[in-house]
Amino acid sequence: MKKLFTFINGYRKEAVLAPLFKMFEALLELFVPVIVKKIIDVGIAASDTTYIFKMCALLFLLALVGFMFSITAQYFSSKAAVGASTRLRHALFEHIGTLSYPDIDRLGTSGLITRMTSDVNQVQNGINLTLRLLLRSPFVVLGAMVMAFTVDSVSALTFVVTIPALSVVVFAIMLASMPLYRLVQKRLDEVLMSTRSALNGVRVIRAFGREQDHIKEFKNINSELNLASRKAGRISALLNPLTYVLVNIAIIVLIYVGAIRVDVGFITKGSVVALYNYMSQILAELIKLANLIISISRAVASAKRIEAVFGTKPEITYPETGAEPDLASETAVSFRNVSFTYPSSLAPAITGISFSARKGERIGIIGATGSGKTALINLIPRFYDPDSGEVILFGRNVKEYSADTLNRLVAVVPQKAVIFNGTIRDNLLWGNGNATDEELYEALETAQGLDIIASKANGLDELITESGKNLSGGQKQRLTIARALVKKAPILILDDSSSALDMVTDRNLRKAISKLPYSPTVFIVSQRISSVIDCDKIIVLDDSCIAGIGTNEELLSFCETYREIYHTQTKGGIGSVG
Repeated sequence: MKKLFTFINGYRKEAVLAPLFKMFEALLELFVPVIVKKIIDVGIAASDTTYIFKMCALLFLLALVGFMFSITAQYFSSKAAVGASTRLRHALFEHIGTLSYPDIDRLGTSGLITRMTSDVNQVQNGINLTLRLLLRSPFVVLGAMVMAFTVDSVSALTFVVTIPALSVVVFAIMLASMPLYRLVQKRLDEVLMSTRSALNGVRVIRAFGREQDHIKEFKNINSELNLASRKAGRISALLNPLTYVLVNIAIIVLIYVGAIRVDVGFITKGSVVALYNYMSQILAELIKLANLIISISRAVASAKRIEAVFGTKPEITYPETGAEPDLASETAVSFRNVSFTYPSSLAPAITGISFSARKGERIGIIGATGSGKTALINLIPRFYDPDSGEVILFGRNVKEYSADTLNRLVAVVPQKAVIFNGTIRDNLLWGNGNATDEELYEALETAQGLDIIASKANGLDELITESGKNLSGGQKQRLTIARALVKKAPILILDDSSSALDMVTDRNLRKAISKLPYSPTVFIVSQRISSVIDCDKIIVLDDSCIAGIGTNEELLSFCETYREIYHTQTKGGIGSVG
């Protein structure tokens, strides 16, 4: 929690002035019952109309000044809350950006989104209410009790009994509700994850007529959220009725005792009214405090979830001054007995992998689904670290390089073509922010994407909608390939990135890449024989292990797994080799 308090440091002035002005308002409010007492005991008793009007004018003045204090306090508290939450959101987003793939896998994308949105909003609301009410409400409660003693010490003993009883109720409910609100936020994560899954796969869901299954699944998850929310709500809902009951009992006792003391002449009627008003002030403030406690409970639960993200240190760290690559080395990439298991998996993704790729070679990687193809190439840019063994990149272990150096050495086109909002130019410049239009067109030409630009009215400046919804699957893949080519990195990884391309376009793409003037070492991961058949070296994976390494002809002569894939895709009529 200490870390979260640092985000309000830039708003110390506002954090002090907001409760201070609220205290001024509360102080003025404490004088109201005394003035009402004087109106009754002096003005009304003596039928002094002038005195009554003077006191009423004083009440109006107190109300006006109190209103100005309240508005000022609201301004400062809102400024501090919004400013602190903005800084918190920025810091949280920045921290998430430093997390490695294993960290994000553990925390979950949906959980991180909930923390960035719902949890930060709860913290913002908590800060706002805390600055306005956390000091004001206790001040009014204690101040009203003190003022009650100045009116009549005997009757004021009721306050001494009532306030501790109310405090016990408030804090007991707060302690009981905090873990329940943490559970509510966790259930909200699950609802968000289900919603994202359904929205991302809406076309598949409709194509297979599985809408009712997903509705049923969502209903179950939403019911869990409903149950958790209702349980937390039932506990929190006890605050208002319990405080009302206690305060109303206190009022009954107060009026009863006051009536007796008025009857014997110890106090005046105005004193009873003043005591009643002070008890009403306490009731109003305790209701506010009760609602504040609920908001604080939610905010604290959310703050702990956010703190858990800040407390997650990146599993993969980089040296401050990393090693320099030996770009003159003839071996670009070398795996030495590498094994790796995903954090959320029990079975290894790859086991005992050893091979070398020379500079400028095209390495094809093929195998059945789940054989470890993507896991293997994810170790090259160090998205994950191997459990054992070494990944050598240009003569150095990848762990010795800084993040910037690795980013400079390796360009990756992932399985899923990810396009961002903005123009086509904006997306291509991710590969190299200083690239000229000529370099962008060269990359598009190699990626077989010039027709995409030709078909758009604004060319490179054509706007792309959310996630590239105004592009076809093949267009998105070609743009992501062009984006990687703009980088001109010595290592180019194509992770099944031509799956949406037809055979002719795929063949032309591979030919164009093979003619690149800077001759990168290319890793082509594919399910199709046609995409890897002309590679200098083909790595065949089977059940997380290497089943064979060699050219197409060599593998056909000794690798049964490769022969099976080859004959299935050529003689089986599924596809033709291009």
